[in-house]
Amino acid sequence: MIRSMTAFARVEESNDAGSITWELRSVNHRYLEPGFKLPEDFRQLEPEIRKRLTQRLSRGKVDVGMRYKLEAKQQGEITLNPDLVRKLREVEQEVLNIVHEGSKLSVSDILGWPGVISDVERDLGALHALALSSLDSALGQLQQSRETEGKALEEMIRQRCRQVTDIVAELRRRRPEMMSSLREKWETALDEKLEQWRDAASESRLEQELVMLAQKLDVDEELDRLDTHIAEVLNVLERDEAVGRRLDFLMQELNREANTLGSKSQDGETTQLAVDLKVLIEQMREQVQNIE
Repeated sequence: MIRSMTAFARVEESNDAGSITWELRSVNHRYLEPGFKLPEDFRQLEPEIRKRLTQRLSRGKVDVGMRYKLEAKQQGEITLNPDLVRKLREVEQEVLNIVHEGSKLSVSDILGWPGVISDVERDLGALHALALSSLDSALGQLQQSRETEGKALEEMIRQRCRQVTDIVAELRRRRPEMMSSLREKWETALDEKLEQWRDAASESRLEQELVMLAQKLDVDEELDRLDTHIAEVLNVLERDEAVGRRLDFLMQELNREANTLGSKSQDGETTQLAVDLKVLIEQMREQVQNIE
């Protein structure tokens, strides 16, 4: 199944201990690159979170954000250390007596001092369990979003493949006509050369020149390879795995054949068909960059 790397998921769940909110955002990237924004009380869960990400996702830059809120009964009591506050004030006054200038500590400065306030150690076990279970829900939602977007990408690629196949068929149909036209054009040019080579050349020289020209302009191999690559693209789309890198490689191969086809073109219509091919392949290549 084709999955896009661009997706978003948001899940909020709660229990008696409090509530957890996850927000996951992913965009395209060559590898899986998670980034975490976790509250300090949940940092210890990062290895398990990373493990669950790698089990579900293969590629993409994923921003993982989490917020939590404790129930009132879980908040615990905050206690003040008055002895430390008084000691801070004494030290502050001694410093001011020495330097005779400077501002005094604000209330927020004092409250932020290590050890001035403390709270009763909280049991976050239930909330940690909720965080992991709700993460699984968020990852499921993210995957669903990726698959929905992937279906749209797959349909676009299949449509472009059909158009490429039609162009290749048209080039095959036109090839005899193109070669006949080229033969007539080059016969006229070579007739003039034969007049110059009359003593040293024969009519067989014309056939030799035409054979060499036909070999140079032969596009059968390019058309065959285009058909082969398109068949492989359609085959890869059926795989239930991460196929983005494989599709990207096939786009490069398709583009290479289209370039060669264009370089061998000797008439306006063939040149235009080669350009149309390159446009279709580039449209696919841009979208393939978003596929996992």
